[in-house]
Amino acid sequence: MDKILEGLISSAHTLPVKKAIVKKVVEAAEKDVAAEECQALFAVTTRLILLGEDAFQKQVGFQVLEAYARYHRSEFEVFFSKDFVLGLLQQGYEQLDHKDPSVVDYIHCGLRLLISCPAVLELFAVLQVEVLRMVCERPGPALCARLAALLSDFVQCVPRDKGGVLFCQQLVRTIGYFHCLASQEQELGEYVAQVTKVSTLLQNIWKAEPATLLPSLQEVFAIISSTDPSFEPSIALASLVQYIPVQMITVLIKSLTTDQNVKDANMTKALCRMIDWLSWPLAQHVDTWVIALLKGLAAVQKFTILIDVTLLKIELVFNRLWYPIVRQGALAVLSHMLLSFQHSPEAFHLVIPHVVHLVQSLQADGLPTSKAFLLQFTELVHCMMYQYSGFPDLYDHILEAIKDLPKPSEEKIKLVLNQSAWTSQSNSFASGSLRQAGKSETGKTGLVNLGNTCYMNSILQTLFMATDFRRHVLSLRLNGSSTLMKKLQMLFAFLAHTQRAAYAPRNFLEVSRPPWFNAGSQQDCSEYLRFLLDRLHEEEKTVQVLESTKASVPTDAVDSSGKDATSPSTPEEGEASSPKVDDNDRRTLIERTFGGKLVTGIRCTHCDCVSEKEEPFTDLSLAFCPSRDAAKSEKSKSDESKVVCQGSVNGGSETPVPETKDQASHVPAVPESDEPPLSVPDLVDYFLAPEILDQDNAYFCGKCGSLRRAERTLKVMSAPEYLILTLLRFAYDAKCHVRRKILDNVTIPPRLRLPVHRPLAPSPSPLPPASSPSPVDSPESSGNLAKKLKPSRRDEEVQSACYVLSSVVMHSGVSSESGHYYSYGCNSTAEVDDASCHNEDLSQGEQVREGPSGPGGGTGPPSDWLLFNDSRVTFASFQSVQNITSRFPKDTAYVLMYRKQEGAGQDSIKGAAASGTRQSAEPPLQKELLDAIIKDNKLYLQEQELNARTRALQAPSSSCSSRPNGSDDNNPPGSCGPSGGGGGGGGGGFNTISRLVF
Repeated sequence: MDKILEGLISSAHTLPVKKAIVKKVVEAAEKDVAAEECQALFAVTTRLILLGEDAFQKQVGFQVLEAYARYHRSEFEVFFSKDFVLGLLQQGYEQLDHKDPSVVDYIHCGLRLLISCPAVLELFAVLQVEVLRMVCERPGPALCARLAALLSDFVQCVPRDKGGVLFCQQLVRTIGYFHCLASQEQELGEYVAQVTKVSTLLQNIWKAEPATLLPSLQEVFAIISSTDPSFEPSIALASLVQYIPVQMITVLIKSLTTDQNVKDANMTKALCRMIDWLSWPLAQHVDTWVIALLKGLAAVQKFTILIDVTLLKIELVFNRLWYPIVRQGALAVLSHMLLSFQHSPEAFHLVIPHVVHLVQSLQADGLPTSKAFLLQFTELVHCMMYQYSGFPDLYDHILEAIKDLPKPSEEKIKLVLNQSAWTSQSNSFASGSLRQAGKSETGKTGLVNLGNTCYMNSILQTLFMATDFRRHVLSLRLNGSSTLMKKLQMLFAFLAHTQRAAYAPRNFLEVSRPPWFNAGSQQDCSEYLRFLLDRLHEEEKTVQVLESTKASVPTDAVDSSGKDATSPSTPEEGEASSPKVDDNDRRTLIERTFGGKLVTGIRCTHCDCVSEKEEPFTDLSLAFCPSRDAAKSEKSKSDESKVVCQGSVNGGSETPVPETKDQASHVPAVPESDEPPLSVPDLVDYFLAPEILDQDNAYFCGKCGSLRRAERTLKVMSAPEYLILTLLRFAYDAKCHVRRKILDNVTIPPRLRLPVHRPLAPSPSPLPPASSPSPVDSPESSGNLAKKLKPSRRDEEVQSACYVLSSVVMHSGVSSESGHYYSYGCNSTAEVDDASCHNEDLSQGEQVREGPSGPGGGTGPPSDWLLFNDSRVTFASFQSVQNITSRFPKDTAYVLMYRKQEGAGQDSIKGAAASGTRQSAEPPLQKELLDAIIKDNKLYLQEQELNARTRALQAPSSSCSSRPNGSDDNNPPGSCGPSGGGGGGGGGGFNTISRLVF
């Protein structure tokens, strides 16, 4: 039969004839055949299988071998001996190399034929050793795939115990050497199929022997983290990721990121190569592992690695979006990389040139999957353009391309950005001192206490939360000036965009601190606010004067290089690019935002002559009335209780008129328990209530020419966009010669309506009648408020300006010389119902009253309110603002800021749009501000990384652990301790022991 078979193969018969002869040979296998003839036949078929010239010869060899081995098993068992198999694996067959895949195919076939024979056990033992030797020789993907098929069918050939661990490690390393040079689709498909077979073998081994999994993964990391320039691991290793249990992500990433033996260069290489795995088709969970490693590195503050890898690989990841088979995983990684890279627009700007082309391609595709993907992609683009606005030249064509696609809400964008930042990644891999104090969950930035500077911090946060004022300040183009407004602009930019949990306003403190404020001492926040607004107002007035002077000089007399630092040179570089302000409105930003007008009127009860004096104001100081019942009947309030804090919009003195009565004697230092608490409307009522001037405080009437009993009234003639109310809580104690604090609880309404008087028909003020004597400046009238008053304008109407609470500055303590300031701010721009802003002609006492909305008295969800306590920023609620004094008696509201509602007034009350103080969105950052923030963000990330390394080295010998931020419901927000005031971020060189300040 062997002669017949050899002759058949070498003959010139046609293929059908050959197949017929082969069929007869196979049928003859059932007959008795001599042992020698069987051995000869097995040798011929082996030659055909291993050395056959074509597929037909190999097929004939397998077919005949299987037939004769089945009926003559004992003879085949002798032929297919251990020594024969060992020779094939180590030496090959004649001229056939031992690494040829045909050898493994032949042995695979022989094992199937001998599976029921005892001799096969001896072959299994030989193969356990030989397959380990074979993978150590780094065979190619074809041979590995055949070997994987053999081991999958005969698991008895897989090495055991330590040999099994070593086999898996070597097989992993062998995969790392796979490379495909083919360019044809069929060849690429074969390569992927071969790799899949090998990775499936490893999956089966890991399931059967779990002890082999971790060493295998360690070998994977050792391969991809190699810095050897002569070795580039194959991305075929990505095929293994899908078989690693997802539950192991946390354990493995923790092991990698906290291992001090892993150098940054190795980690960088590993991360880059894992990102390259996104190109591997069919692989699952690659994006999950890449993102987990990125988050793990952020948690242990390895920011240098993250920056380097992001900038190096962001374009490659973006390019993977063009391929549908890997598109979804690539988008997940791209989204995380871009959204977390918040300290600089550099990464986003690298991919901008490719965005429009991808969008157009996806739109032209028209497939449902492409449409769904496009929605996800455009949401990412919107988030990035929101984060780094101010580049219209780069974004215009993108906005045009995606104009018909839905845009996410601003709230959703902010939430996504806050959750994605590197500094927001919780470090679950470290404990105690290794945990970082990241940015608070609110996404807002605190201010470091620089040594009893809580008075400044609380005011700055209050101004920052005045949305319209903040947006206007950020939109100013100050052209590199060193003015106070420029410093405030820089401060606001950092509060809005820094990666730091708390920003240290050292530069701003130096330029904004009043000269009479001692460094390191507690100060009055209200006094600081007035000084700050005064400086900003006067500064802008000075610039306006300089601009007017320049405008009056001929063009050829002006040096083109001699521009003032704060003046614009072109319309694009104007003082404020948005919103547009009326050119005829020469008011300063402070006047437009916080400025109002107040008229003091005095009516002589003898002759009914009324005189008035109009004064601007930036805040109203509200004194405490002696009792709630006496609020309207009390007619002898002291001048200090009625002083109008003009700020310095008019440059006027803030020194009150010498008082004739001691107000402190009428005000208890401790609130009465049997009276209902006062409210802010009560204090406004008292402020605006008529006052009788009599006896020692009588009024000198110019018409009567003598001292007369008179009635003094205050009327608001122009309501500011932001109404600042200061509660005069510090009264002078004549007995002890100290300023004591009034601890009365004051109810704070979320909405407030302020009566505003406007003339019905504005006209020039008439001259005084000729018969009326002019006021005379004399010693007798030197203290009289009427010496500069004008005759009254009689025809007026009263309307209500509706306000919503924006911020509250709290003082914690018992005197002005000690304590702590912190503030609450509303983070919501939701407007109250317009119906609540429209008033009928209410009585004086009713016009300012507006109770809490709803049973809880809240103005919105709890997250709408934030607590700013120096470095700490936490979520709060309006209820906590209202109830703070009842819970902590020493913590009382001191400065309140209300924001005028749009549409609150009638035609006689100027709207916000007319005054140019309302903006609908945050303005884009100017290049100078953006560059400063990017530079500081990079510095901060480097600082965090260095600190993390230092703490890691000190951790074994340290028993300290940081205290996590607690809820403000546990302790008073102004309490002294690690979580209060400036304890965590203040200090500096200030250690004031003699004062109860922190």
